[in-house]
Parts: sequence; structure tokens; C-alpha cells
Amino acid sequence: MGKFTEFNLPLKSLSDGEHIFEYHLGRQFFANMENEDVRDADLDVRLIVKVRGGKYDLQFHVGGEVVTLCDRCLDDLHLPIDANYHIMVEYGDDYNDESDDLLVIPQSDNNLNVAYMIYDTAALAIPIKHVHPMGKCNRQMTALLRKHRTRPADEDAELENDLIDEMDTMGGQDQPTDPRWDGLKDVNTDE
Repeated sequence: MGKFTEFNLPLKSLSDGEHIFEYHLGRQFFANMENEDVRDADLDVRLIVKVRGGKYDLQFHVGGEVVTLCDRCLDDLHLPIDANYHIMVEYGDDYNDESDDLLVIPQSDNNLNVAYMIYDTAALAIPIKHVHPMGKCNRQMTALLRKHRTRPADEDAELENDLIDEMDTMGGQDQPTDPRWDGLKDVNTDE
């Protein structure tokens, strides 16, 4: 029995009408997909298949939460996932996935495995940069980052250093304004 056999849709045996399939994705699903970024997951997948005259309308909804590491402080980061995906499937002579909206599968295939469609839908909903909101990172790690930071070599490094400084000052306090912009407050545009 394969890792993803539970995701096989018996397309040819589905009668016309609407069919609902539900799946639960945990840490093992992402491990089987060889995704090491997702440390844990609690995702529910609802797949609605509408069959009409040999055409299959697949509508996926993936919702729940995944846990990754924060890129800044390395603590667990819980990310909400709420994603949808829609594709039409029909039978043809050869496999063809050149279109984003239509998947053609060979007549010889009785089943369609949707594991990778589900994985792609969930994975694309995870932001590329995994960071806590400002002020929510581990304070000890923030202090270490500030202590060991080096002189910025470029604007990106300088921006990162500014973000590290802001992490400590967040928390409901009023932030001082940038003095470079204070001069614009006196400009009168009514003339």
C-alpha cells in the first residue's frame, strides 16, 4: 500500500452529480511529501467533485494550521491556512497538464490521485518568509541577534537591523517619527 493511496479518486466509478471527499492532513503527510519546513499540521481538506457527462469539476478547500520555524527567532510559528483550488478533469488520449484549468488524463486511468494537488494548494498558502509579527519573537533570541549583529553591508542588512531594534520597542508604545519627514509637516499646500 502506497503513501498516498487514500487520495485516489475512483473517477470512472463516480455517477453524475456531486460527490464529497474529506481528508485530514497531519505532520506525516508533509513528511511523505519530503517537506521539512512544515513541522506539524492540522489541516482539513474538503473536495467536491461534480460529474457531468464525463467531465469532472474538482473544487478543493484546505483549511487549518501548519507549524513552521520562525526565520528570525527559530521558535515555532503557527500559520493559518485557508486556500481554494479548482480544476476540470476529463479523459483523453494522452496525459496533458499544460493548462492551469484543465487536466486531461488517459482513458486507461480508472483513478486520479489528488495528493499532489492538495499538497500544492496547502504549500502555496504558506508564506515564503516565516516570521512572527513584530514584537512576538523570542526576546532572548532578539537580544542575541542585536548583540551579534555586524555592521550592515547593504540596505537589506540595515533594514534587518532596524527590524531587530523595532522588535524590542513594539508593544503599544508610541514610536518617534522619522526626522527626515518632520520638515514636511510645515509645508503649506493651500497656496
